This record gives sequence, C-alpha cells and structure tokens, in this order.
Amino acid sequence: MQITPDQTIFWQWGPFVLNATIVFTWVVMAVLALGARLLTLRLTDTEDLSPWQNLLEVLVIGLRDQIRGVSQQDPGRYLPFIGTLFLFIATANAFTIIPGFQPPTGSLSTTTALAICVLIAVPLYGVAERGVLGYLGKYVRPTFFMLPFNLIGELSRTLALAIRLYGNIMSGTVIVAILLSITPFLFPIVIQLLGLLTGLIQAYIFAILAMVYIASAMGPHSGGAGNGSGEGDSAGSCNAGSQSGGVNG
Repeated sequence: MQITPDQTIFWQWGPFVLNATIVFTWVVMAVLALGARLLTLRLTDTEDLSPWQNLLEVLVIGLRDQIRGVSQQDPGRYLPFIGTLFLFIATANAFTIIPGFQPPTGSLSTTTALAICVLIAVPLYGVAERGVLGYLGKYVRPTFFMLPFNLIGELSRTLALAIRLYGNIMSGTVIVAILLSITPFLFPIVIQLLGLLTGLIQAYIFAILAMVYIASAMGPHSGGAGNGSGEGDSAGSCNAGSQSGGVNG
C-alpha cells in the first residue's frame, strides 16, 4: 500500500524523477489557472449575474471577511496570498473523489513547500508594515534572551503547519485504502465523503493560521481599519468580482 504520492513514479531518468506529487500538483495548478480565466471572462456589474459569478463573489467576499476578522485590517493586500493557499489546498483535497487522483497535499514535500511559503511571507509582510528594525525588534522582546526562543517558535510553527496538513490528508487516504480492501462497497464511500469534508476544513485551517501568523508579524494596529468592515464589500458585486482576479492570481 502506498502512503504518499511520492511513491508513484511515472518517469525517471537518472536523478530526475516525475512522481504523482509533481504531476497532480501540475493538474491542480492547470485547473485553477484555466478556471480563473474562464470565470473572469464575462464579469459584469449588472444585476443579471451568472451562477458562476455569484459563486465567485461569495467565495471572494467570504475570504475577505475571514481575513478582515483575523487581521482587523483591509484584506486587499492579503487576499492574493491567502486566497491562493486556500484554493490550491481545497482543490487538491476535493479532487480526491476522482478515482486515481492522489492529492499532492498527501505528500510531506508539498505541505512543507506551502509552509515555507508562509514562513517567507510572514517577515515580508512584517517588514513592509513595520520596517526592518521594527520587525526584527519583536524577536528581542521583552528581553534579548528571548531571541533563540522566538526563532525556534517561528520554525516550530512552520513545521506544525506542514505536519498537520500532511498527517490529516495522508491518514484519510490510508483509511480509505484499508476499508476498500475489507469492505469494498458502503463504508469507503462514507469515509471518502468525510475525507472530502476534512480536506476542505484543513484548507480553511491552513489559510487562517497563515493569516494569524502574518497578522502577528504586523504588530499593533489602529482600530480604524477594523471599524470599516464593510468598506471592501459595500461597493457591491462589481468590486467583489474584480477582486477575484487577485485570488486566482
């Protein structure tokens, strides 16, 4: 029984290996890129919205609300990164219902890469908001002796992000495989549906934790941005649709 898609090799030439993790990652990226292109071809600001634009606006507004709720700031600057994380993980996990598809998030290499993206994004957002000295200063508060512990904390939460997502997706895949060998009819279907729900929840948790880490790097902020909670959405469906390009980008 294969535990991770890394074990499925499609092509190999010397040190170069094309495994299921890489192939299905490309598949997910292609689906997201093509879907983004098709869904944003005919955006309109009239009342006659297509079902796909309605769905897109619900998704974008929901992401904006979640980001605003965590950061208490305007979500526009975070939406492309957090939205991309959520869409990639959610799509990869949702495709597990397709026979033969192996979610790339079931590979530790993929979840580690996603966690490293968060690790890099946190100081980038922090430095952009507070400056280099202002951001680095948080590592030596309340005393300089906290520096090693704060650095360990940054690394450990990155490791936790990767392990949490990998463990949940991998365990679901293994359970389905075991049940298929024991009871090949009813129970695997139920577990597959539960796995789909778990995968979407894990995508949400990963995106929210990434936003929490970024918000913590931004430092104290005024409540003004939080009070304008309706600023991004009050412009109506047109603005929500135009923001969708940032998510898919």
